Amino acid sequence: MHTVEKIGGTSMSRFEELMNTILVGKRQTPEELYNRIFVVSAYSGITNNLLEHKKSGEPGVYARFANAESEEAWAEELNKVQVRMEEINAELFPDAEFERNAADSFIIQRLNDVRDCMKSLQHLCTYGHFQLEEHLMKVREMLASIGEAHSAYNSVLALRKAGINARFVDLTGWHMEQPLPFEEMIAKNFADVDISSELVIATGYTHCAEGLMKSFDRGYSEMTFSMIATVTGAAEAIIHKEYHLSSADPMLVGSDNVVTIGATNYDVADQLSNLGMEAIHPKAAKGLRRQGVVLRIKNAFEPEHEGTTITQDYHSVTPRVEIIAGRKDVFGIEIFDQEMLGDAKYDIEISKLLARLKLYVVNKDADANSITYYVAGSRKMVNRAARLMEEMYPEGQIRLHNLAIVSAIGSHMKVKGILARTVTALAEADINVMALHQSIRQVEMQCVVSEEDYEKAVIALHSALIENGSRGITSAA
Repeated sequence: MHTVEKIGGTSMSRFEELMNTILVGKRQTPEELYNRIFVVSAYSGITNNLLEHKKSGEPGVYARFANAESEEAWAEELNKVQVRMEEINAELFPDAEFERNAADSFIIQRLNDVRDCMKSLQHLCTYGHFQLEEHLMKVREMLASIGEAHSAYNSVLALRKAGINARFVDLTGWHMEQPLPFEEMIAKNFADVDISSELVIATGYTHCAEGLMKSFDRGYSEMTFSMIATVTGAAEAIIHKEYHLSSADPMLVGSDNVVTIGATNYDVADQLSNLGMEAIHPKAAKGLRRQGVVLRIKNAFEPEHEGTTITQDYHSVTPRVEIIAGRKDVFGIEIFDQEMLGDAKYDIEISKLLARLKLYVVNKDADANSITYYVAGSRKMVNRAARLMEEMYPEGQIRLHNLAIVSAIGSHMKVKGILARTVTALAEADINVMALHQSIRQVEMQCVVSEEDYEKAVIALHSALIENGSRGITSAA
């Protein structure tokens, strides 16, 4: 049986270390070296340069092309990407002329193809019958695929140089006449792969009829990873990160205080995803759950550590909090209107508005005359949402709040007195709780606090509920 393993962009930028840990390391026999499929992301920062910065929104090639008045607006940015990619090639193959030339030739050809395509499309859309907006998603997918192909191709060159029989599986559909359905695309490209004697490196982006970016945007690599695992019948799916899945951010609470999570379930993983801290995209996990594939999260640079297993049926025997997590970039959009009582259209219409503006709703709460939406997104879009809500409900009052959400998460949190202990811990840290949410299922408890109190809240809750959490806990079941 084989494994399917995913490596993220930050780890890919430390490729020499990866060669000494998870790719080759101490492995010598065919059984140790092969029976593994690796799905790789673009090198750190490359996809930001090709599209736009994931956090700041700073425009890359795609964003400049979408708003371009002239070719110069995006062509210069694409040239910068080429320079950076060639720099990466030089860093990876400093004393290997053949591999470096091969890496440069590969990426230059891809970038030339893209440059020609974008020039032609821009010219075509000067005619009234052709609208650029109709083609932008395909341009976005084409640009994203370059970063994944670059890192995968380079990885194969490096592995072959080290004497490994590595195989490049290019799922980008470059020069493909007609896109295939997602599952069929994976099956076709792996049909003649001999996993027992080939170490497979596959692109994290897959070109397919469904268009992965249309549904998952930059979460496409996890969808590819999941589909490969299910189609090829993997025994285990492994995601290699730069850190362990721990009880909190060690940079905040201290590395000596955190606990590595040995096992948890997909429900907990979904709660983390909702906070923007994905162990795996929920829809990527869906296929793994259905096929009964065990998901393991490992630290790429500590290969001997077993990491964290995520399964469908894991349930902590002892009721406890497993993780303190959260996010700072939260805006509270509060609407108060005395006409709201009993009228469901407010929530329906505002939810549609927020979705249209691509603001992610982390949570919401309501009373008789008000609803507050806790959203993540750009300040520009939040301000726009507030203005549109004022136009929709001129009698209402709209207020914006800069907030943070800190959550206690666990697979079994039916613990008597946990709410009291949580509020007490925050009060003792001089933190005001602005809202508190806990569902009947009791897998997560969210505390809404001021943005400036985020770090203090994480530290306080980790100390109270995890470091000292075993004292006085009894099951509420």
